Amino acid sequence: MKSKKPVQVEVFSSPGCNRCGKVFDVVQDVARRLGTERVVWRKVNVLEELDYAVELGVLTMPAVAIDGELVFRSHPSSAKLHRVLQARLDARCK
Repeated sequence: MKSKKPVQVEVFSSPGCNRCGKVFDVVQDVARRLGTERVVWRKVNVLEELDYAVELGVLTMPAVAIDGELVFRSHPSSAKLHRVLQARLDARCK
């Protein structure tokens, strides 16, 4: 049985963060490979959503949350992000 609910990925960043742009590229690439209908993502500007970032425990940028849970406190590799997202997708289909 396939789940219709996509995995939600949020990339926390701040203006002028050079490393954040690299994370955006990684997340976008992995989401495209897994299927944009299965993985959706958004950029979260910590200056605009500071309360939300603090609530999740974001202390440095870039950071990546998956389904509202802070999973990566720094730049994840493409392979590691892919593994984590694939595991989440697999768990939803059980």
